[in-house]
Order: sequence, then structure tokens, then C-alpha cells
Amino acid sequence: MLTSLVVVGLASAAYLVRRPLVMSAPACLSGRWHGCYDTENGVLLMTLVGLPLAALAVSALARRRRAAGVADAWRRSLAEVGMVYGTVPMVWLTLMPGAQAGTAPGRLSLVPLRDLATMTPLGIAGNLLIFAALGCFAPMRFAVLASVPRMFALGALCSALVETAQYVLQLDRVSSVDDVLVNATGTALAALLTRRWWRTRPGPTGRVADTTP
Repeated sequence: MLTSLVVVGLASAAYLVRRPLVMSAPACLSGRWHGCYDTENGVLLMTLVGLPLAALAVSALARRRRAAGVADAWRRSLAEVGMVYGTVPMVWLTLMPGAQAGTAPGRLSLVPLRDLATMTPLGIAGNLLIFAALGCFAPMRFAVLASVPRMFALGALCSALVETAQYVLQLDRVSSVDDVLVNATGTALAALLTRRWWRTRPGPTGRVADTTP
């Protein structure tokens, strides 16, 4: 069910942004860096195109673990691949340099909620999705993260690292505390979507017990 929801969600998103994605298709299909991996449309297009490979990676990991007698092989494999595959492209997008990268000084915005009032709905949605994959899958893989407050804290930490990198590398972006707050909120909300499948405490044999009722 979870996989079906993810596929339907991605397909719906691809349909809504199909025209911008198609604009990057020639550069991406020809293997050119410029016009593909240095654009938001190109990165999103290649992320969608690579979904079958991600599914194959999940299947290969799960089959190998099942052969070794590992419990919850499919859940572990889906969580690991989902965390990486869903997070890396989004972080790549946030670290794309602006037009004056390397020359413009870093800009900070440390007043909470000031930038949030000027964000567009699309900008807020994008910030909520930056670490959404991490929020969905990390509690499924690691029992220590099976908590909404912990996932909020993890999202805030990861976001703070990204904002710090934007400032230090002079990427011509604004490092904002509101981005950290929205990113962390998106991480926590995404974690709630998979709460039924969270891992919690070690069982009597050292396996991780399932809290599914």
C-alpha cells in the first residue's frame, strides 16, 4: 500500500509538472550536464526516470537479505533505498548555486517567521518535501528515530547543515531559519505517514519488534 501511494503521488506530481520536465528532456537524454543536472527541472526529471533502478535496488537488497534469513528484509531495503534516493536529489536542488555564486557574500536571515510570510505556496511545499523521504523511511529502519520529536530534530539538524553549507560556500542563496523550521516540520509530518510501520524496540531474540497492531 505504501509503495502504491508513493507511485501514485509521484505520477500525479509528474503529470502536473510535465511541461517543465519535458523542457529538460533533450539535454538529459543526450547526457549533457548543462541544461539537465544544473537545473531543477532536469534533476526532477532524472529522479523520476531513475525510479525503476531504485525499485530494482530495493528488490535486490531484499532478496539477498531474505536468503540470509534477515527479518523484515523488504521493509529494511525499502527504507534504506528510499531515504537515500528521495533525499539526495532534493539536497542537490537546495545546493544549486545562484547567478552570483562565489562572488556574492553569504546572506543570513535569523528572525523566525519573517521569511515565511513572503514564501509562495510552491516554496513552502518545496521546503516541506526536502527531507520528506528521510522522515518517511528513517523511523522504518532505525528504532532510535521512531519518534515525531526526534524526526523533527533530525530534520532541523540536516536542514541547518544545508543552510550552513549555502552560507559558507557562497552559493548566492539566503540561509534562513524559516527554511530550517519548514524543513523540520516536513520531516515530522512525513514521519507520521509511515507510523504504522515504524521499528521500535529490540525483541527477545535481538530482532526489532513490530508495533503493527
